[in-house]
Amino acid sequence: MFAVSLGDDGAELRPLEPWQAEEFLAHMDRGREFIGTHIALPDFATDLPSARAFLQGYADKTAADAGRIYGIWLDSTLVGAVIFRTFEPAQGNCEVGCWLEEAAVGRGLITRAITTLIDWAVDVRGMHRVEWVASAENTASTNVARRLGMTKDGVLRESYLYRGVRHDSEIWAVLADEWRAARGGRAGG
Repeated sequence: MFAVSLGDDGAELRPLEPWQAEEFLAHMDRGREFIGTHIALPDFATDLPSARAFLQGYADKTAADAGRIYGIWLDSTLVGAVIFRTFEPAQGNCEVGCWLEEAAVGRGLITRAITTLIDWAVDVRGMHRVEWVASAENTASTNVARRLGMTKDGVLRESYLYRGVRHDSEIWAVLADEWRAARGGRAGG
């Protein structure tokens, strides 16, 4: 297995696979309330079979070149993840997403990890558009989109039903040329 360093604080980005379901479930249990503030994932990964099924779903997406999941480890503990929720090579579009346990917030882990994903998507896979979809109420998430240099394309009013309440979703995106320009033409890989 490979690990990509996310900086000098020991944080690493690694594939998150079905055989790691116990570690993933422990992570969910530690962060369930905080993670569940804006996303439904904790409602679906509630025991070992459902945690394994969630990770298997992403293993299947990886095999189909339709999505991927990578864990964020800090001091050898899984504290969050970043995903290609959708990945459409034929169209050149993908959507990234993320979550973290509360104890790992404020360290720039998501910004660093998503930067790694976007570099790969644009420079290696030739993606043209990378999207970020977040609840309009999730200020931390929309702030990451801003830090990544994404543009807010619009708001889908009351598009997301979550725990019986309709929420607005904000769509943010960066185009390949914008991403490269913001990095000064640096090639990733």
